[in-house]
Amino acid sequence: MRQYIGDAMLLITAVIWGSGFVVTAIALEYLNAYQVMAGRFVLATLILTALFGYKFKKFTKSVVWKGAILGTILYIAFALQTVGLQYTTPSKNAFLTAVNVVIVPIIAYVLYKRGLDRYEVTGSVIALIGIGFLSLQGSMTINIGDALSLACAIAFAFDIFYTNLFVKKEDAISLTMMQFITAALISIAVVLIRGDIPAAIETEAMYSIGYLAVFSTTVAYLFQNIAHQYASATKAAIILSTESFFGMLLSVLFLHEVLTTRMVLGAAFIMMAILIAEVKPAFPKKQMVKNVR
Repeated sequence: MRQYIGDAMLLITAVIWGSGFVVTAIALEYLNAYQVMAGRFVLATLILTALFGYKFKKFTKSVVWKGAILGTILYIAFALQTVGLQYTTPSKNAFLTAVNVVIVPIIAYVLYKRGLDRYEVTGSVIALIGIGFLSLQGSMTINIGDALSLACAIAFAFDIFYTNLFVKKEDAISLTMMQFITAALISIAVVLIRGDIPAAIETEAMYSIGYLAVFSTTVAYLFQNIAHQYASATKAAIILSTESFFGMLLSVLFLHEVLTTRMVLGAAFIMMAILIAEVKPAFPKKQMVKNVR
């Protein structure tokens, strides 16, 4: 039962994150990327503190350093994603971010020597083809926004991998709180160093920041970190990767984004890579069980 609850939490997180691409694009019309991140992380930290402030008494050194690692990775991932969104479309940003599902098993192989099977290798190759269709311009160059989105996918893959690793031994809520505190402190420091404190904030920007803080940050990350207790890193990455579909769908519906044939092909290849790398291996195993019976 808990497994299904965890899967549902991850799917809800994916839907919320998909909507986050659209809302972030709206926020960037009024604020720069670093201001948007500072707003969402600071407000999310205040919300978590108000709800779970009693958890501070139970903070351990382990929670602090693990949460700090996750918070630093989280800030880097969102910085790459949000800045990248200034130079590319929400749907392309969403699909390129989804490549993290192929990267997670590679991280497991490099850091923990877990073997790579042929499906994962095939999935990686197909994902690269999809990225080519989605991102390469006529001159065979890649847009800076797409490059940042790809780098963001790598950062999010590390976030998924280490969150899954850390929540097995630590309290998920405490870990999330420390993660947000770290991201908030980094975002404040960056804004101060850049001298980006806004003199005034438009109403639309405030609504966007509020949505990102409450739903895309607080609710989504609480759900994700709790759900990681019941799912493997790879399975979590599979479910969370559906955010790319929701991101594209909502971009078309609300931002009236026009999708080209090349973008649709690229997105299809990437989704195919996700299925081949992570879902398809289950079928041969089921068949083997039937044959044994």
